[in-house]
Amino acid sequence: MKKLNLTIEDVLKKLEKKEISMNEAKKEIGILTIEKVGNAMLDIHRKYRRGVPEVVFGEGKETEDIAKIVKTLVKRNGYALITRMNNYSKIKSGLKGFDLEYNKKAKALLVKKKNYVFPKNGKIGIITAGTTDIPVAEEAKIAAETMGCEVFKSYDAGISGLHRVFEPIKGMMEKNVSAIIVVAGMEGALPSIVSSLVDVPVIGVPTSVGYGIGEKGAGALTTMLQTCSPGLAVVNIDNGFGAGVFAGLVARRR
Repeated sequence: MKKLNLTIEDVLKKLEKKEISMNEAKKEIGILTIEKVGNAMLDIHRKYRRGVPEVVFGEGKETEDIAKIVKTLVKRNGYALITRMNNYSKIKSGLKGFDLEYNKKAKALLVKKKNYVFPKNGKIGIITAGTTDIPVAEEAKIAAETMGCEVFKSYDAGISGLHRVFEPIKGMMEKNVSAIIVVAGMEGALPSIVSSLVDVPVIGVPTSVGYGIGEKGAGALTTMLQTCSPGLAVVNIDNGFGAGVFAGLVARRR
């Protein structure tokens, strides 16, 4: 499939000027939807449907392949985000000419065109139960920021010292956040508690932190799914990215 420099806006303008027919416009938009880069079939206009471009899951991919994919996404969208990026030192030389922001804790790499600025799009909060939950929270933070959100965070406010969480919650509500992401491992009770205290959606993120039967996040996930506090949505274990995107969509609608 050949690469095109047209965008959906270009096609719609051609249709408006009656330079092409409706059927031709449908065909061109269909072609624009997918771009083949090596073995990857990139959904390059996902941002028009979902409000966020396709993100590259770096784990298990060769750095050369990642670099090719990222260059295409940056060209189309202005930026690209790579999650689970374990070999930043190897890939950065292949991405010269772009602004690179690597978050070591989150293992996430943001690649942008020079001077690219994300549009402003609301506010969200992020709270973690413990310090071991911070890497997942940082992934959520990056995802939300790429959607234009201003992020307010408070880490290490779990239920073993529950009084720690009240001040961050108060501050976030005073800042009029649209949603709060709560990241917790072990028994995963904190998201339900936060949800019972606020009037905005709460996104619970179970993490693979714990002992015995609850190891690898199963215990935290079960607790969050069994919540009796309405207004709590739950993403998969360690899925900070998914939580950040969901919060960003809530902020955008609000």
